[in-house]
Amino acid sequence: MQDGFGRKIDYLRISVTDRCNFRCQYCMSEKMTFMPKSELLTLEEITLIAERFIGHGIRKIRLTGGEPLVRRDMKDVIQRLGRKVASGELEELTLTTNGSLLTEYADHLASHGVRRINVSMDTLDAGRFSEITRGADVHVVLDGIKAASDAGIRVKINMVAVRDFNEADLLPMVEYCAEQGHDLTIIESMPLGDVGADRQLAHISAEAFLAPLRDRYTILPIAHRSAGPARYVSVDPLGLRLGLITPLSNNFCDDCNRLRLTTDGKIFMCLGHNAHVDLRAAVRENGIAAVDQLLQRALKLKPQRHDFNAQLEGSAEILERHMNVTGG
Repeated sequence: MQDGFGRKIDYLRISVTDRCNFRCQYCMSEKMTFMPKSELLTLEEITLIAERFIGHGIRKIRLTGGEPLVRRDMKDVIQRLGRKVASGELEELTLTTNGSLLTEYADHLASHGVRRINVSMDTLDAGRFSEITRGADVHVVLDGIKAASDAGIRVKINMVAVRDFNEADLLPMVEYCAEQGHDLTIIESMPLGDVGADRQLAHISAEAFLAPLRDRYTILPIAHRSAGPARYVSVDPLGLRLGLITPLSNNFCDDCNRLRLTTDGKIFMCLGHNAHVDLRAAVRENGIAAVDQLLQRALKLKPQRHDFNAQLEGSAEILERHMNVTGG
């Protein structure tokens, strides 16, 4: 599949739930109102829509949330999509998780074709971790990461850069990842959900965030490419591969290869735009064949670039949807 700008679209992110057992400050409101269960895509709908997209050229699927592993039938979702990996129809099935339920799920993930996962963890400091997640225990996450590694799943840590909060945590995180053999990606905070002056002040560019690291280690660009928007550097002599996702300071839109299926069945073509098509309504009214026509409409609506910079500056509409609905 190609969009209107000639970009190959082969990556689908599916948010399977808006619920989460954490309340990370940049992801959702503290008193979040969750969707009624009737509005969420069912197991059958997720499976059928994914199969239709695979038939149109999607080669990689990432399951997100919310926290995807809190969904009650998540093992069935993984098992069904894992069959597409086993058959060769799908190159990769991956997951983004907060890590808290991995001790329960790691073996199931590994046995159904999940070879790598991303774990969101912004600090190793127990106090700051509890603060940013509004009460979670970092040691539970670390135990989950170990369980995933023991099951043969490669782990990448996603660390959101927050000014005046976790800059001091970068060095410990880098050294932890190097010691454990995990990759690490630094992500600039994006203006989604509750955005105000405090949120704007909290933004820090990835390059500024890396300053303490440059004082101790050698940072060199490398040619590694992944299915996502990250550019990569090596941290020597540690040998750590460090990804940088920089939507505001270094726009990554030219290589965008993805669509996002939200918890309630809407296809968003861009994280930074509100344009979408409603697959759930069409599928429930007209059957799964409705996906084909709507997918072509979605590709035509995909914008060339996001508006995050303009949104932070106040010259474009702020996106009110939270990351837990769109899919982190």
